[in-house]
Amino acid sequence: MFEIACIAMAIYFEARSEPLDGQVAVANTIMNRVESSKFPDTPCAVVQQGRTWNGHILRNQCHFSYYCDGKPEVIVDQGAYTLALSIAVNWANLVDITSGATYYHRDDVHPYWIESLNISRKIGRHIFYNQTR
Repeated sequence: MFEIACIAMAIYFEARSEPLDGQVAVANTIMNRVESSKFPDTPCAVVQQGRTWNGHILRNQCHFSYYCDGKPEVIVDQGAYTLALSIAVNWANLVDITSGATYYHRDDVHPYWIESLNISRKIGRHIFYNQTR
């Protein structure tokens, strides 16, 4: 159940304002990372992955930005969290609408790491990527 909570929290804090398929795509991305040998092998480890110093995660250095942005994770929209939880509970039955994406970002940022990736899909405000090498 803890892994389900990690997926739900990531969906909620990363994509609750996105359409349903955008929220599903975030879950797909988490699970695609779990299946990849290049990332940790559990949803919680994937969501909590980031750069550390002296055993502490560095602020704003996470793969999932909400996890280390310094803001408290407080659920204020119970309906949105219930939807995120429903997606997380059913992650194994979800079709991967991202075509194997392991990265994404909002369309209002331009991260340095996108140069080595292929866009697989844009949904709402998020752009999803596959690795090319």
